[in-house]
Amino acid sequence: MHIRKRLFIGLMIVSFVTVLSLLLLGWYTINYQDHLWNQALIGLIGLVFLVLILIIAFGIAAMIFSIWQDRAIPQLYRWTRMATNVLFPLALVLAKVLGISSDRLKSSFIEVSNQLIKTREFNISPERIMILGPHCLQKSSCPYKITLDINNCKECGACPVDELKRLANRYGVVLTIVSGGTWARKMIMERAPQAIVAVACERDLTSGIQDIDRIPVIGVLNDRPEGPCYNTRVNLEKVEEAIRFFLYGDRQGWQIESPSSSRKVLKKTRTSKIIS
Repeated sequence: MHIRKRLFIGLMIVSFVTVLSLLLLGWYTINYQDHLWNQALIGLIGLVFLVLILIIAFGIAAMIFSIWQDRAIPQLYRWTRMATNVLFPLALVLAKVLGISSDRLKSSFIEVSNQLIKTREFNISPERIMILGPHCLQKSSCPYKITLDINNCKECGACPVDELKRLANRYGVVLTIVSGGTWARKMIMERAPQAIVAVACERDLTSGIQDIDRIPVIGVLNDRPEGPCYNTRVNLEKVEEAIRFFLYGDRQGWQIESPSSSRKVLKKTRTSKIIS
């Protein structure tokens, strides 16, 4: 599809005119406050800003309360996410001014997001859980393309994909390796998981968590011993912990049985409370 340059230029001009119009309206309103409708407009604008500030403050308070009490309040979760998404770009600018690394801030964001997810209760079927990993986990010299079909992996053990595949098969969850954010979104739309364990760098995890806010995501940062996007590694214990959290919540004492059929069966080894 041919994309014309005038689309971007046109929207830039419209954006500029919109900002300029708002500035002129603000100038006019302030300089002619004696007019009754200007006073009403100032009051309306002030009320809108006050409501927005209260909503954001409410979201921040709900986030702190959830993390502090280690439990979620379902009615407040949406407000918490909204406050986080609204303030995160401002936090990035502030971090840059203060000389704080953007990766450090994004890592903190991922930890907070993970903690908010872990305050909730889940009991999701294995086939509705997706492990989403980047193609850079695969050995760069490997000739087999696994982004199209994970079964192309020969399980040679040269890269973490081998262990991720075994982990996925062990728990019966879906493993998907993608080549970028666009492909990741496509796979998520096609397979419609109810929960995602995402492995990526700070930038990709941060943008992904914000893009797919409707699906719970636990992010696991990859290790980059040879530099970004090249022969990366991942802490498999953290991936397994995330899988078990979505499967069992805070329950313990489960084991995997291997019946005669190829399907994995999850068996509880001791009595525990069922999370509905």
